[in-house]
Parts: sequence; C-alpha cells; structure tokens
Amino acid sequence: MFSKTCEYGIRAVIYISAKGSQESKIGIPDIGKNIEAPVQFTAKILQTLVHNDIVSSQKGVNGGFYLNKQQKQKQLIEVVRAIDGDKMFSGCGLGLKSCSEKEPCPLHDKFKAIRSSLKKMMEQTTIDEMSKTLKIGRVLLRIEQFVKHEE
Repeated sequence: MFSKTCEYGIRAVIYISAKGSQESKIGIPDIGKNIEAPVQFTAKILQTLVHNDIVSSQKGVNGGFYLNKQQKQKQLIEVVRAIDGDKMFSGCGLGLKSCSEKEPCPLHDKFKAIRSSLKKMMEQTTIDEMSKTLKIGRVLLRIEQFVKHEE
C-alpha cells in the first residue's frame, strides 16, 4: 500500500528512533544497511524527513541522524504525509482519477474501509511505540535479522 520511498522512510524513522540519540547519532550507511535500502535513496528520504521536522540531523565528524523527544512522539501518519501525502487515505484503490462515492470503482467500498482502518492505526501509533518493539526484539526491519533470530 505504501510507496517504496514511504516504506523506507518508516523503517528509517523506526531504526533511528530505536538506535540513535542526540549523543549517539546514526550515519546514512548504517541506516541504509539496517533497513535494506540503497544509501543514496536513504539520504534523499532522510532529507525530506529532516525538512518536515520528523528527524533531526547534525553535520560533521560526530554527525548523523537522531530523533528528539518531541519527534519520537509524532504519529506514523506524519511520516506517510511527509513522503507520500494524503493520497493513500483518500485515493482510489485501483488508482483511477474518477473514482468517487457517486462513481465508485469495483474496489471502492471495500478499499474505503481498509483505507480508513489504516489511517486510524497510523494516527494512533507513535514512532516511539514502534521503536520500543524493535529495541526489545519483538519486530524486525531486515530479513537477515529474522534468519539470525531463528538460529
């Protein structure tokens, strides 16, 4: 449902929140590796997230990315809006321009319910909640983690 850019953005924010701090910032190569995303693409996504005050950055020798307390309390929907906008929560499930209540596509009613449910979940979930589940090992961001976890 999310664009690839948005998927990487959500993963990056969760990873940075779980692993970084103002004292221990995370670099782009580390983020890219741990969210399984190309480094240059990750850099562009992070630039958007910094511009939207979802992630903080610091340049220099001890530079990198981190989230402050206020940023950790932001809802996941803010990450989606920063990257993909609101289209996912209002657009047609088949990508049609003319889909509406008056002229619905075949998926309209079912997709509307799913879309509404997803929006509600994203509005009720903070970045910090997701990073805490990553910290305690209840969730994974990479396939390699799963393989290692199973051994």
